[in-house]
Parts: sequence; C-alpha cells; structure tokens
Amino acid sequence: MAPPLPESALIRLALVAAPFVVWFLWRAWARRTGREMGATPWPWLFAAGAALAGLSLIATALFHPDNRRETYVPAQAASDGSVREGYFASAPASRKTPPK
Repeated sequence: MAPPLPESALIRLALVAAPFVVWFLWRAWARRTGREMGATPWPWLFAAGAALAGLSLIATALFHPDNRRETYVPAQAASDGSVREGYFASAPASRKTPPK
C-alpha cells in the first residue's frame, strides 16, 4: 500500500484538475442548452493547470514563513510512550569572539 500524499500535493493536484472540471461542467451545461461544442482544448487545459500549480508554488515560496534563522528541535519520545512533536525554536544570538 502506498503512503498517503501530503496535503500540499493534493492541493497541487486539485489546481491542475480545476481547469478540466470547469471545462467539462461548462460543456455539459452548454450541451443541455443546445449549443454546439467544438473539440476539447486539451493543450490549453493542461497549460492552465500547470500555470495554476506553478503560481501556487511561487505563492508558497513568497508567503511561507522563513525559518532559516531558527533551530529545529526534533520530536522526542517520553518515557510514558507519548511523543512531543518537533518544532522550530529561535536560534540563540551568535557569540562573536572579541578581537585580541
């Protein structure tokens, strides 16, 4: 059995699928109202899905909190069997050696 996908991957898959869902819903509505439909624009749908996923990656990079100056404290197992989750702690101020 494969491990489940992380939430961010599911969001990206939903963004890639969104143009297809919108197109097919619109096409179904248009056919019911008697409109003639052309061929499905597969390249445009794939390009729109890729653009949405790409924009979401850019937005993630821009708006995700920065933790480069923090220290990661890993998860720890306690003696009673519980697990404390890992977290980021503020890094201590670096001590510079005074010049001699």
